Amino acid sequence: MKFAVKTLALAAMAVSMSAAYAQKGETVRIAMIEGLSGPMAVVGQNQLKSWQFMAEQLNGANNVAGVKFEIVGMDSKGAPQEALNTLKAASDQGFRFITQGNGSGAALALSDAVGKFNERNPGKEIVYLNYAAVDPALTNEKCNYWHFRLDADTTQKMEALTSFMKDQPKVKKVYLLNQNYSHGQQVAKYFKEGMTRKRPDVQIVGEDLVPLGQVKDFAPYVAKIKQSGADTIVTGNWGPDLTLLVKALNDSGLKIPMYTYYAGVSGTPTALAAGGDSEVYQISYNHSNFPGAMGKMTNEFQKKFNDDFYTFSIYNALVMLSEGMAKAKSTDPVKVAAAMSGLRFKGFNGESEMRKSDHQMQQGLYISKWQKVDAKNPYSVEKTGYTFAPVKYIEAYVASTPTSCQMKRPS
Repeated sequence: MKFAVKTLALAAMAVSMSAAYAQKGETVRIAMIEGLSGPMAVVGQNQLKSWQFMAEQLNGANNVAGVKFEIVGMDSKGAPQEALNTLKAASDQGFRFITQGNGSGAALALSDAVGKFNERNPGKEIVYLNYAAVDPALTNEKCNYWHFRLDADTTQKMEALTSFMKDQPKVKKVYLLNQNYSHGQQVAKYFKEGMTRKRPDVQIVGEDLVPLGQVKDFAPYVAKIKQSGADTIVTGNWGPDLTLLVKALNDSGLKIPMYTYYAGVSGTPTALAAGGDSEVYQISYNHSNFPGAMGKMTNEFQKKFNDDFYTFSIYNALVMLSEGMAKAKSTDPVKVAAAMSGLRFKGFNGESEMRKSDHQMQQGLYISKWQKVDAKNPYSVEKTGYTFAPVKYIEAYVASTPTSCQMKRPS
């Protein structure tokens, strides 16, 4: 079982003395279009700091292209229409690279809009780096050449999660609680499909879809979970929608295993710690206790911001972007997009590939478990004395899922 990856070496990304590329020294501006206000702002604000922090870490001599990354936050309030308005503002201001991740509704709108914009505005093309929106449609039936997803999609995560859960004999009666938009709906759909194949004896004893960012009291949902006789909860909830669920579980005294996508996201770890020891698992591309350079940066982030750096896909996004620029010998988005399509590079968790057929990152995934810190897993998440410790590593080829993408490429 694989619990760690080889130590990352920032020195490996240093600019070669012989690689005096035309883009060396240029400033590359990236517009982060994200919900920086509204119900999910705590997550967006963390990730804006994460982008800006990682840009500082990987600027200049610390990336192969030798460019300087500048991250500018632009508030979409987490709404698809606002994201489109913000995209227009970004294009008007000359941004050629954008990023977004929180909310697949906004991601689908942005991906479509970027594709149409690029068709109508040759010479002003925009590249969209998606670091967290996981709706499979983005790299399947609605795939777009200008969209690059750095996170694993729901099918990849659920393939890995159900492969782990099928071997857990305690899992017999599952309650599905998810947010009522594309991501939450997909979590429920692919869980049912995966477990039907792998553990047909497992029963779904209840299911709810909650309005995104609107529920303030999850006690009624917890009461339904209790009444159902569930022995396991599966949820793709994130942000306050997961934090408030955990608080309601704590208040009710209900302690059953919970399998999650985003238990490590801002606020939720503190709520988990308040409930004492709980059996909580997370499926993700990372965990809380990476060794080497990544672990060092995680600790530096916590010291600087009194917050956790958990969106590791940001690191991969900037490494991929810089390697694409070095390969293209240009910062022109058209040339960079072509260089990133199919690019293989050393990511934070090993060899990573931006699959050419659909622009879906192929990478290893981890199952991690919530536990008290110990000598082997010392990182204290949100300074709670608890951490997410790796229990299983799933190789990229195991987590990989097929695509139906018929990508239209620029002529």
